[in-house]
Amino acid sequence: MLLLLLGIVHLVATPHIAALIRHSVSQGAADNLIPLMLLNHILVGLLLFPLGFLTFYAAPYSDRWAQVIVRTTALTVGTLPLMLLWLMGVRYFDAPLFVVGFLLVVAASVTLLLAAFTRPRTNGCTLTARS
Repeated sequence: MLLLLLGIVHLVATPHIAALIRHSVSQGAADNLIPLMLLNHILVGLLLFPLGFLTFYAAPYSDRWAQVIVRTTALTVGTLPLMLLWLMGVRYFDAPLFVVGFLLVVAASVTLLLAAFTRPRTNGCTLTARS
């Protein structure tokens, strides 16, 4: 669910970033930067929806294919906060949308990693979900 939320936040923030670019740089620079930013944000935002759906669909299953999907997604998303810090540093943490986005990425990363790599507690029942 957090990946779906990240996709929504990503798409909602996109027009605000375009407006920020328009007001921060010359018209010529904005004409060059905005199409690239829009392409990136729309593609990434839209790709988060199927990734979130696939992970949400596979999560209740205990089959090997489901574990591979969930763990691969969790490891991939788990690297995002570190990659953001490594590539962007901390210079953008004064921007509220960046902080919100970063905190959502951290929350999604921690949640997915915990869900993917911890075993659920069972009360003696060996039934699997959606079996």
